[in-house]
Amino acid sequence: MGRSEQERRLLLVSDQDHPNYHQSSDGGVDCNSSATAFLLFTAIVAATCSFTSGYCIGYSSPAEYGVLADLSLSMAEYSVFGSMLAVGGMIGALVSGKTADYFGHRTTMWIINVFFILGWLAIAFTKVSWLLDLGRLLQGIGIALTSYVGNIFIAEITPKNLRGGLMSLNSWMTGSGVAFVYLIGSVVKWRGLALIGSIPCLLQILCLFFIPESPRWLVKNGREKEFEGVLQRLRGKKADISPEAAEIKEYAEFIQLLSENKFLDLFQKKYARPITVAVGLMLLTQFSGLTGYTFYMTNIFVLAGISSEAGYVTLAVVKILSTTLAIFLIDKSGRRTLLMVSAAGTCLGSLLTGFSFLLQDHHYWISVLALTGVSVYFVSFNLGISGIPWIIMSEIFPINVKGSAGSLCVLIYWISSWAVSYTFNFLLEWSSTGTFIIFAAVSALGFLFTVMLVPETKGRSLEEIQASVTSVLR
Repeated sequence: MGRSEQERRLLLVSDQDHPNYHQSSDGGVDCNSSATAFLLFTAIVAATCSFTSGYCIGYSSPAEYGVLADLSLSMAEYSVFGSMLAVGGMIGALVSGKTADYFGHRTTMWIINVFFILGWLAIAFTKVSWLLDLGRLLQGIGIALTSYVGNIFIAEITPKNLRGGLMSLNSWMTGSGVAFVYLIGSVVKWRGLALIGSIPCLLQILCLFFIPESPRWLVKNGREKEFEGVLQRLRGKKADISPEAAEIKEYAEFIQLLSENKFLDLFQKKYARPITVAVGLMLLTQFSGLTGYTFYMTNIFVLAGISSEAGYVTLAVVKILSTTLAIFLIDKSGRRTLLMVSAAGTCLGSLLTGFSFLLQDHHYWISVLALTGVSVYFVSFNLGISGIPWIIMSEIFPINVKGSAGSLCVLIYWISSWAVSYTFNFLLEWSSTGTFIIFAAVSALGFLFTVMLVPETKGRSLEEIQASVTSVLR
């Protein structure tokens, strides 16, 4: 209610008699599409970067004791190695948005794989700690670029009725990468694990030749003929793309008249809500305990008396099942609902884990309770917090500030990741129980934050979402 005529004109297309067109309850274009084979192939190829990211994130846990023994590292030196992923993430975050805006999303994916491959080779063949850290730094840069471009690319190629499910592929691939390195890490030594990590990178480099550039990036850069051809291929030969193409072009033209994509544009009053939501969700992702759990799981298993082999197999199964379930739920339950369930569940999981350490001196089912807490944490995390913050971040920012906003969000994510990854082992020495109670408290705050501020974006076009969340058009 109360939309201006200019906003209504932006959100509507003129051909209202088209058979694929009907007006949604809020006045926007409702032009749903089916998942074509080419769209699915393109999304899977793009999401492969996330598999490698997950493999990188999970690598430090099964590799921990092998690296410590072979390179004679102290725990403090290994904490530096673990945290270098976050340092690389900060560097990558500073350039992620601009790199994708300038080179395009597909070219950026080639760049990402170069960083990953160089990182794995440095780790696999190192005999000194500084080269180990350099490899981890390069991987962090690759993950930061993936965090931005992987989500933005899939959001921009996907129709709104399929966007949530297909964007969840990134979360599923990340979880699968972590699960895979956990599974094989119990039988493959750390150098072999590093070489195996380069295989998905090589496969994606080959597949990138067969996928298109983002249609929204093409129209933003004045390549309208290519834009229409790409959109037609993604939607299918028989689909009439005119309503969707008109909405995308009109919105892109209007937005680019507002301002250039400068970093300071983000701090205008009209972007206050999307910035608050995006940054808040990035902080929730890390300070709810993700990096501590993932990077140093072996340490948690040892302290809790859990067999590493049994623990990693359990978590691998848990991760794959929960991330798969999230794909089917996200476009049915909605982003906001799943986030609330996820935050409540990670709070419970951290409380159970912390409570298990509290009872450690009494030997009351410590191992079972700790493994239950860790499993509840990961099931809950993968249902929502793992992927939905990135989905929402890619949905709520207009195209003129999307690059700068993406860089800011990824930077915040990696600064908080570094803080958790570097301090986690020291926090465990201070108080095992206290560490997980802190994570539980952050999850509880995340639940309240979601209830009060996070919008529901399910079933709405990117243009509709951005018009409602910002005051650009008001």
